[in-house]
Amino acid sequence: MTDCSQSQIDETMKLWLEYQQSRKAETREKLIERYLSLVKLVASRLAISLPQYVDKDDLISNGFFGLLDAIEKYDPSRGIKFETYAVVRIRGSMLDAIREQDWVPTSVRQKAKQYEQTIAQLENQLGRSATDEETAVALGITCTELYALINQLNASTIIPLEEFTKTETSSNHIINPSNHIEVEEVKHALAKAIDKLPEKEKIVVSLYYYDGLTLKEISLILKLSEARISQLHTKSIFRLRGALSRIKSSFI
Repeated sequence: MTDCSQSQIDETMKLWLEYQQSRKAETREKLIERYLSLVKLVASRLAISLPQYVDKDDLISNGFFGLLDAIEKYDPSRGIKFETYAVVRIRGSMLDAIREQDWVPTSVRQKAKQYEQTIAQLENQLGRSATDEETAVALGITCTELYALINQLNASTIIPLEEFTKTETSSNHIINPSNHIEVEEVKHALAKAIDKLPEKEKIVVSLYYYDGLTLKEISLILKLSEARISQLHTKSIFRLRGALSRIKSSFI
């Protein structure tokens, strides 16, 4: 670690200590300035999954409120990195604003629900991932119509993996042991569900959610069109939603 980076870390720690003790607006402004780039990073990452008409500047504006909330509620003594804690609140603030705008048409939501339920039932019966042909037959449509449907449903797959593993510990300091056990079981089920995905879908999920690549970058790696990568992403998400919804329902 360079002297410069160590100095920045020390300065940040001093800011947190000062703010915890004084709660001065001036110190808070310095912390906001220090972490504002985090809001822009989350907005850029989230924007990849959204239709073009969702404005990135709006995401940043809404994420700013999440950053403020994170700064107010963060407790350094718990040993959790602020960046890790803040990203959840920043993204949550952005997603809440998107839901309030309700930009996904009701007709698309209904189709998404039907598609998800069909996939879940079909793959539960088969004990494996369903092929496009099997899915189309179950839905009573052609493969061409299925691909058109998948493209239409792309807008309803916003950061779904994190939504499934979100618990109260993401936004509050109180840790409920039963919630912790629950989320660990869900994460384990998620890993198993990902492992059962068709190979290309598994690769897309891994590169997108774990390696942080964009759909365009993944398309270059797999030598497929970006539209095709988007299809694979959407299909994988609905498979995972179906698999995980059964797990989560057992906790209710």
